[in-house]
Amino acid sequence: MELYQIMGRHRSEPLPERKPSWLKVKAPGGPNYLRLKSLMRELDLHTVCEEAHCPNVGECWEHGTATFMILGDVCTRNCAYCAVAHGRPPKFDPAEPSRVAEAAKAMSLRHLVITSVDRDDLPDFGAWAFAETIRQVHEAVPGCSVEVLVPDFQGDEAAIRSVLEARPEIYNHNTETVPRLYKKARPGGRYERVRQIFRFAKATAPDIPTKTGIILGMGETNEEVLQTMRELREVDVDILTLGQYLRPSNDHIPLDRYVTPDEFRMFYTAGMEMGFKHVESGPLVRSSYHAWEQVQAAGV
Repeated sequence: MELYQIMGRHRSEPLPERKPSWLKVKAPGGPNYLRLKSLMRELDLHTVCEEAHCPNVGECWEHGTATFMILGDVCTRNCAYCAVAHGRPPKFDPAEPSRVAEAAKAMSLRHLVITSVDRDDLPDFGAWAFAETIRQVHEAVPGCSVEVLVPDFQGDEAAIRSVLEARPEIYNHNTETVPRLYKKARPGGRYERVRQIFRFAKATAPDIPTKTGIILGMGETNEEVLQTMRELREVDVDILTLGQYLRPSNDHIPLDRYVTPDEFRMFYTAGMEMGFKHVESGPLVRSSYHAWEQVQAAGV
């Protein structure tokens, strides 16, 4: 049987008591990790590496790479898979973009990823903060490429345009899951809105590579993943990441299955055949994993 025909684990089969060996990583704690952790606290900055419990935080920080999370660390939405806190966010600090630029300069970064919580409470949903951070990083660290991993801005075209006009090197918005699971996993989002965001981004700035990510193991089938990949290529998404969902707590959506390395390799092959410029597919992959390599693959 071909791997693409496998429909996910049989529900009668219990998950193993321990994580598979391919999901085990070394606990962070190297000298560069500790230095960057200290720097983030000194500048009152947040990283999604910490907030989202990313399993790759040690590896990436030892490479001097981090994903900054602007606009605070409290999200206005409550997605069932996400470890980031939700509730009433703090007041936005307009000096934050300059602090991110300061950190990028101190780290001598060549590629920087900027993301945020959802800020549905702000008139522009936080778009100005992204655009200003892009501008300040480009000015402070010439030659540093900037990737933005943005929320959906509720599909507001003016907000999307303002970020694109600041000229990030990569425009990223995560799809997260297959359409059937949106209501369950991402009640504040809309799958068709995601596709429309990429249509608009390509029409507005066709030279800026677009990127998205999907996390697997929340109840989707492999065929659903492949169909979602096809639909993302239909709106000219350039870069795709696929990784394993790991349940942050018992309050989050249950883990349905552990996707095997062979299945991830199948998705990589299928994605490249579909025409993605780059596919990063593996159990430990997250949206910003090996982002510095993805920039080169996209021809930035």
